[in-house]
Amino acid sequence: MDFHSLGLSSDLLNGLEHMNIRVPTPIQQQAIPAVLDHRDLIACAQTGTGKTAAFLLPLIDVITGYRPKEEGSIRALIVVPTRELALQIDQQLQAIAYFTPITSIPLYGGSDGSTFDQQKQALTGGVEVVIATPGKLLSHLNLGYVPVKGIEFLVLDEADRMMDMGFIDDINRIITFLPKERQTLMFSATMPPAIRDLAKRILHDPMEISIALSKPAEGVDQQAYVVYDMQKAACLEHILNTNDATSIVIFAGRKIEVKNLNRHLQKKGFNARGMHSDLEQSEREEVMLAFRNRKLRMLVATDVVSRGIDIDDIDLVINYDVPRDPEDYVHRVGRTARAAKKGTAITFVNEKEMREFGRIESLIGYEVKKMPLPDGIRGPVYDPKARVAGKANGHRRSGGRGQGAGGRR
Repeated sequence: MDFHSLGLSSDLLNGLEHMNIRVPTPIQQQAIPAVLDHRDLIACAQTGTGKTAAFLLPLIDVITGYRPKEEGSIRALIVVPTRELALQIDQQLQAIAYFTPITSIPLYGGSDGSTFDQQKQALTGGVEVVIATPGKLLSHLNLGYVPVKGIEFLVLDEADRMMDMGFIDDINRIITFLPKERQTLMFSATMPPAIRDLAKRILHDPMEISIALSKPAEGVDQQAYVVYDMQKAACLEHILNTNDATSIVIFAGRKIEVKNLNRHLQKKGFNARGMHSDLEQSEREEVMLAFRNRKLRMLVATDVVSRGIDIDDIDLVINYDVPRDPEDYVHRVGRTARAAKKGTAITFVNEKEMREFGRIESLIGYEVKKMPLPDGIRGPVYDPKARVAGKANGHRRSGGRGQGAGGRR
């Protein structure tokens, strides 16, 4: 099957051709015809399956296929959990819709008053597609000038992540502003009961699509270092000094850990920058631009980057801690070895994270190879069934005693 068989317009097909995209992914094969057939949709699909194009392509096709019902109206509203994802979707829309006259704007927090005024002007002037985070969208909706009557499509992307971030009340409030006669599309990497409850309330006779959680790509060399927590910094320095990767993402679970780790790496002379929610939007864009252009070797980030940023040429991913959710491991590891390329994913497993890492190995269906530790570091013996990790488990022999150069973060 190719995109020509899905009934898309020639302008969209030209855009895909120029992007060298010729074969639709499984979710695109199922979702595009359903959306063009005016069906509501609930789709379970993770990042990397092509889900963004699965809803953008049919929306653009419909919107550019006939004149708006109401001049100056918004035609489609896409709600996302983070500003990074809003920008990413807007950029992808502009790329694939290059040969069409469609207009769009991303709305997100962290901007100044002048940006807010520019957003207001675009909204009141009539932009066809709005990609927004919940809080910023509500700021505009509550002021009463957003032309919502013409909205034909509502897309909730990464619905489970929005639930995790506490946006359910905002989403419910947003829906009260929208026309009841609309087409609603919901995309989520997981389908917990709360997501299904929301779908029952806001979707009408939806078609359901489920794209199974994929295992990490075969091109990913997955490795684990079993260390005590205080040894992670020293182990990280050793890896960074002995690895020739030019594009590295280091994931940490919380923004305070990102800040501390980034500060530590910079003191050690590494070309690293942190990415977390406390940065101003201009700073975040500056960091991402430097990373994309290879002026920055290392990006230290929270899970915002694992789902919200699409970068193809990452050589090395390092999980400084074990993700609590096994599926987040797949998202993190999926940042490397994209587009059939090779990459390496390293995870540090401390004495308290063994059971969590065992759950990850159960999810992906195989054991991740455990690497010998650098000289001078001894770690605990890996035991994924240990109730109290690191106690009475002996030691891994990898040289003399030592806690590493970095100490605790």
